[in-house]
Amino acid sequence: MPDTHPQADYGYVRHPNHAFSQPISFVGLFHSQPSPTIKLRRGTFNEVLGIFTSTVRIYQHKLVTFTMSLLSAYRFTPKLLNSTKSTACLFAASRNATTSTNLRDVLLDLVPKEQSRIKNFKTQYGKTNIGSITVDMIYGGMRGMKGLVYETSVLDADEGIRFRGYSIPECQQLLPKAPGGAEPLPEGLFWLLVTGQVPTEEQVNWLSKEWAKRAALPSHVVTMLDNFPTNLHPMSQFSSAITALNSESSFARAYSEGVNKATYWEFVYEDSMDLIAKLPCVAAKIYRNLYREGSSIGAIDSSLDWSHNFTNMLGYSDATFTELMRLYLTIHSDHEGGNVSAHTSHLVGSALSDPYLSFSAAMNGLAGPLHGLANQEVLVWLTALQKEMGGEVSDEAMRDYIWNTLKSGRVVPGYGHAVLRRTDPRYTCQQEFAFKHLPDDPMFKLVHQLYKIVPNVLLEQGKAKNPWPNVDAHSGVLLQYYGMTEMNYYTVLFGVSRALGVLAQLIWSRALGFPLERPKSMSTDGLMNLVGANKSG
Repeated sequence: MPDTHPQADYGYVRHPNHAFSQPISFVGLFHSQPSPTIKLRRGTFNEVLGIFTSTVRIYQHKLVTFTMSLLSAYRFTPKLLNSTKSTACLFAASRNATTSTNLRDVLLDLVPKEQSRIKNFKTQYGKTNIGSITVDMIYGGMRGMKGLVYETSVLDADEGIRFRGYSIPECQQLLPKAPGGAEPLPEGLFWLLVTGQVPTEEQVNWLSKEWAKRAALPSHVVTMLDNFPTNLHPMSQFSSAITALNSESSFARAYSEGVNKATYWEFVYEDSMDLIAKLPCVAAKIYRNLYREGSSIGAIDSSLDWSHNFTNMLGYSDATFTELMRLYLTIHSDHEGGNVSAHTSHLVGSALSDPYLSFSAAMNGLAGPLHGLANQEVLVWLTALQKEMGGEVSDEAMRDYIWNTLKSGRVVPGYGHAVLRRTDPRYTCQQEFAFKHLPDDPMFKLVHQLYKIVPNVLLEQGKAKNPWPNVDAHSGVLLQYYGMTEMNYYTVLFGVSRALGVLAQLIWSRALGFPLERPKSMSTDGLMNLVGANKSG
């Protein structure tokens, strides 16, 4: 094999004899040539992966390990090949995955390693400048300002969200599914967010059963929910009930007893697990009280996954709706750390408020119309469009309607994003779900027609930085199709999902000892003096 150029290759995947008759344990990434190897060039990576996938289907449980190794090589080799070190580097991909089914035990192993890694990084690079701040950033909601560490997900303007390095399509492919299901289980995503590792089916099953065990609500919270007035918004009820669950906080109790701060994360973990387990019960209780005459949510079934129990408690028996809920709860779980709900949880948690108080605060942010109510606004706009335009609408008539909306000073809800500069991958996977399960639904047809027209109109207008649809342009339509027509409730579903991401991060924030968040504020006069705007002449 000829010598390679670091920029031309992603590296080499070690391919031992009888690779699929024994577990594949590692990926070798080299400057120099190992033997035997499979050379992976940029243009051939997907082809090689496809060949292996198609030829060893019978060994699927071993293929997963190999696929993970390939993906790891694909993602990490450019960094390693650009390193100044010339020695061979072995990336122990499959050995990084922990076999324990107890998430706390896995964290007990991971936390000290990550603490050490970050300590060394800060020692070496703590004074390094990573960017500049402009006046526009300060007045513009701190858009684009690098200001906090958030481990669980990263949002790329062109690529969309990555959960611990994995895109949504990769998560859909790699995360465990329910028996007979096609969508990833949210339990699997939570495991990934917390550990950075794609879980096994056994690990996901453990998490499902663990959450089922922890799901019961204390009687005072049930009484509280049953006594709320019916005109109190579902999100107000949701946030209030979460705050009241603070009575169960292990962290608050441990802190008051003077526990060593090195173990804070262990109590935050327990609270986070309890809270995630209880959220579907809280959300279902709100739904039944408001829209189903206070009927019982029933009992948790420990043999079912988290989403299946949730849809059962809501009163929906359609298996495809449960599949939709698995997808919905997965893709809405996290979206980097700078959005209102994630940042709120991070900020409040930095004061050592327990997870119940931190997450309740996050939900108050999510309830705002600029954050979590957008999918509701999309449906209102679509319903008004249908009412005004009637049945099937020509593309030309649709263009005119959109232009009239824009010229009247309004926006087309569901289009554009503060960070994204392409179609939201969360929109795309919901679109694929709709094509598969409800291709003839009139509302879905309308959404798809808008998808073909709105971006071009927004580009013609010339004001939008991102004319493409976001997640909110689609989710409400899917919920409507399966009979959940109560738009005021949709943000509660969003909140149940968002717990997975922000609480996974909260565990790590305490494990890594992140301090109280306290940025410096300035007055307008102070800024003017700083930049010399008040100087005469």
